[in-house]
Amino acid sequence: MPQNNGSSGNPWGGGNNSPPDLDKVLSENIGRFKKMLPGGSPTSFFLLLSLILFAILAWSAFYTVPSDSVAVVQRFGKYLKDVPPGLHLKLPFGIDSAKVVPVKRQLKQEFGFTTPGATDPGQSPGAHDSKRETQMVTGDLNAALVEWVVQYRISDPVKFLFEVREPSETLRYVSESVMREVVGDRTVDEVITIGRQDIESQALVKMQALSTKYAMGISIDQVQLKNINPPLPVQESFNEVNQAQQEKEKLINEARRDYNKVIPLALGEKDQRIREADGYRLKRINEAEGDAARFNALFAEYIKAPEVTRRRIYIETMQAVLPEIRSKIIIDERTNNVLPLLNLDAKQGGK
Repeated sequence: MPQNNGSSGNPWGGGNNSPPDLDKVLSENIGRFKKMLPGGSPTSFFLLLSLILFAILAWSAFYTVPSDSVAVVQRFGKYLKDVPPGLHLKLPFGIDSAKVVPVKRQLKQEFGFTTPGATDPGQSPGAHDSKRETQMVTGDLNAALVEWVVQYRISDPVKFLFEVREPSETLRYVSESVMREVVGDRTVDEVITIGRQDIESQALVKMQALSTKYAMGISIDQVQLKNINPPLPVQESFNEVNQAQQEKEKLINEARRDYNKVIPLALGEKDQRIREADGYRLKRINEAEGDAARFNALFAEYIKAPEVTRRRIYIETMQAVLPEIRSKIIIDERTNNVLPLLNLDAKQGGK
C-alpha cells in the first residue's frame, strides 16, 4: 500500500514519518513552564504550591464561634463534642465539620405576618400559607383570623440538630396545632377580648410539653397574640357588633357610676334617720322611766303623809304655773255676787 508523505498524515506537523525527539519536546515544554514561574525556578514553584496548600489547610482547620453560640463538631458525620465560643481548630479537608448553633439568642416565629428585614429564614411563614395558618374556628363555631408570635431558644443543640428533622418547621406545625386547639376551646368574644392572656399562657405550656416530648431541644419563652380579626366578608358586621357591645359596656358603667353616687347617699341618710329614731326612742323611754320613778317616789311619800304631800304638790304646781301668767286676779273664796265684767280674752290677747 503506498504511503502518504503529505503533512496531513503527520500529527507533529513535519513532512517526514520519523518519530519526534521526546527529549527535545520535553525540554521545550519545561522551558516554557519555567518562564511562567516566578523567578524562573522549580523551587519557587514548589514554595508557592506549599503556601497555597498551607492556606487551604489553615482555612479548613481554623474556625470561630460567636459569643452567643456554640459549635457542634462532627467527625466523618458522627457527633464528637460541643465547642464554646472562641477560635478553635479541627481536622481539615472535611474530616471534621462544625455547625454553629445560636443557643443564647432569642429566636422567634411569626404566624400570619412577616417583619420586613428579617434575617432568620425560619422566622417568617416562607413557603407556608400565612392566611391558612391564621384561619381558625372558635368554640362557638365562629371564624377568626389569629396572628401570633412564638419566641424560643435552643436549649440543647445536639437534640436540635440530630433528633428532629427540620426542627424549625416542626415547631411551626406544633405551634399551629396548639393554637388551633386552644382557640377552639373558647368563644370568639373570649379570643378577641378577655381570654387573650389565658390563651397565651395555656398555649405556652402545651407547646413546651410537645417540644419536650419530641426532643426538639427547644425552650419556649413566650407566646404572644397579635391581631385577631374576623374574616373579611363579615368584618364590617362584626365591628358593628363590637361597637354595640362597647356602647352597652359604656351604659353599664354610667349606670354603675350613678348607682355609686346615689346609693351611698341614700344609705347615709337611712343610717342618719335610724340613729335619730334610736335617739328619740331612748329619750322617750328614759323620760317615761324617769316620770314613772318620780311618780312612784311621790306616791310612796303620799301614802306616808297624804295631806302634806297633797299640799306640797299644789304649791309646786302653782310655782310652775303662776310665773307664766301675766294677768292675775285673786278673789276671796268667801266673796259673793261678783259681777263678771272683766274681758279676760282681751287681756290674754294683749299680752
